[in-house]
Amino acid sequence: MSQQDIALETIPVGPLGIIPLESIKPLGQKVNDYIVKWRSDRESEHKTNIALSGYQRDSYLIDAACPRFGTGEAKGVIRETVRGDDLYILVDVCNYSLTYTVCGQKNHMSPDDHFQDLKRVIAALGGKARRITVIMPFLYESRQHKRSSRESLDCALALQELVNMGVEGIITFDAHDPRVQNAIPLKSFETVQPSYQFIKALLNNVPDLIVDKEHMMIISPDEGAMNRAVYYANVLGLDMGMFYKRRDYSTVVNGRNPIIAHEFLGSDVEGKDVVIMDDMISSGESMFDVAKELKKRKAGRIFMCSTFGLFTNGLEKFDKAYEDGLIYRVLTTNLVYQPEELLAKPYYINVDMSKYIALLIDALNHDASISQYLNPTKRIQNFLNQYYEKKGMTPPTRG
Repeated sequence: MSQQDIALETIPVGPLGIIPLESIKPLGQKVNDYIVKWRSDRESEHKTNIALSGYQRDSYLIDAACPRFGTGEAKGVIRETVRGDDLYILVDVCNYSLTYTVCGQKNHMSPDDHFQDLKRVIAALGGKARRITVIMPFLYESRQHKRSSRESLDCALALQELVNMGVEGIITFDAHDPRVQNAIPLKSFETVQPSYQFIKALLNNVPDLIVDKEHMMIISPDEGAMNRAVYYANVLGLDMGMFYKRRDYSTVVNGRNPIIAHEFLGSDVEGKDVVIMDDMISSGESMFDVAKELKKRKAGRIFMCSTFGLFTNGLEKFDKAYEDGLIYRVLTTNLVYQPEELLAKPYYINVDMSKYIALLIDALNHDASISQYLNPTKRIQNFLNQYYEKKGMTPPTRG
């Protein structure tokens, strides 16, 4: 059974509607295109059934907007009927490229602005949708997920706000700490790992990679990314290493304890291609520190893989690191805003997640299980077997 046919075993919850906010319009359009194609290609005797009315359409995108007043205030507007629809609202809270005017002054939209627009659109629905699911790839305020002193718990508050407004499910990717779902224990919360897409993008774009213990290694840049690195190392049959940050807890600089050194735990990296796995690249400083330590240990090519490429301090340091031979390739997904400047870089590999999101939406609209998408191990192994066969290699022992 093909992936596109799996959802046909059940009747849809309701007519499908997709609302990509302005921050994520290009990705939303790609997701829509996939679903339109799959549903037009499907052969089903139930197409004329009234329960599947509107199942096949030219577009599932719902016309919605958040226009602003001169003061910077805004409102959510839905320009077509959504009564009884199964709605999926997509938002990228990290898209800093969008601007609005406040009393003649230009402001760039912050994560707070994007989250407020999401709530405005939900409010504009007026309770008429059958079900609302929010797809927020970068979970809003996910780095403020726990309280260590007198601090606000912003992520937990945001999730509770959405649930109180009628949201039934939240889908995010590579949550900084999935335990934040404890704030909404009675609602659906899925944190999805793009493991399969990363492995596929890496092997398809770097044809001379040799995936075995003698030539390649997975590196965790800190203890927080250990589980992710262990998973990749196991499914690829590789060794892994880890750095931990030695901090000066007697000093606070810019709200955090400064890192004194990066200590390495693991086997010899000399001559090996190494893949550094993390959930996000913010300024990139930690990644560069780890890369320098690896080069001191005579590592070969260095690949930086991160779900979210935020690049908060620009790309100049990445350009220099590439020119100096410190890094070889940088892989991030299109789940957050990607400037054209980034896409044009010779060292950048874009990991497209639009098909994956389309599969999730298509299955959920039918109330079908998404377990096979949340656990990609079987798909990864099938892809690797094809890769090894194509290369004439013997698959390494995995597990």
